[in-house]
Amino acid sequence: MSETTETTAAPAGPGDVAGLELRPALEAVLMVVDEPATEEHLARILERPRRQIADALRALAGEYTVQGRGFELRQVAGGWRFYTRAAYAPAVERLVLDGQTARLTQAALETLAVVAYRQPVSRSRVSAVRGVNCDGVMRTLLQRGLVEEAGAEPETGAILYRTTNYFLERMGLRGLDELPELAPFLPEAEAIEAETQEGVPSFDPDAPDAPGAEDADD
Repeated sequence: MSETTETTAAPAGPGDVAGLELRPALEAVLMVVDEPATEEHLARILERPRRQIADALRALAGEYTVQGRGFELRQVAGGWRFYTRAAYAPAVERLVLDGQTARLTQAALETLAVVAYRQPVSRSRVSAVRGVNCDGVMRTLLQRGLVEEAGAEPETGAILYRTTNYFLERMGLRGLDELPELAPFLPEAEAIEAETQEGVPSFDPDAPDAPGAEDADD
C-alpha cells in the first residue's frame, strides 16, 4: 500500500509581502488600522511604489461603490480608511445607541464647532462666542483628542487651541477646507460675540476660580 505525504505551504513571512497580491493585501492592512493610513506608509509596508498603491486604493474605492457595499474606502485626514456607507447609518446608529456609547453633549459640539472655525483660538475667545465658560468642555475635548494646544497668543500669552487629525478623521474630512461654509451664520455669530465679549473677561484658563457659569459635560 502506497503512502502519500500531504504538505502544507508555510505562511508568508514578513519578508514576503512584496509577493502578495496587492488589493487583498491592502484590504487586510486597512481592516486593522486605528487611524487613516497614508499612501507613503502603505507603500513602505507592502514594498510597492506609492503610485501603484494610490491607483489600487482608488480602484478598490470604486469597486465598493459600484457593488453597493455597506462600507466604503475613503481618503480622510491625509490617509485612507474603511467607513460604513452613509446609506446604512440607521443600522449603525441602532448598534451605537444599543451599546450606549458615550457621545458628546450639545455644549461640547458647540464648543468644538467654534474651535474648528476660529482656530487657533483661546478658551476666553471660545467662551465669548458661546456666552458661557467653556473650561470644562474644553478639557473634555482635549481628553478625547479632538483638540490640541497650538502655541500661545502673542498679546496675552493665553494658550491657543486647534482641532486635530483625529477630528478630521471622525468628521470624514480630508482637511479643514472641507468644513461646511459658515458665511450664512456669520452675522449672528459676530453679534453674539460682540455682546458677550465684555461680559466674559474672567473666562481665562489661568483663572479657574473666575466667576461665571461653566458648562457641565459629564
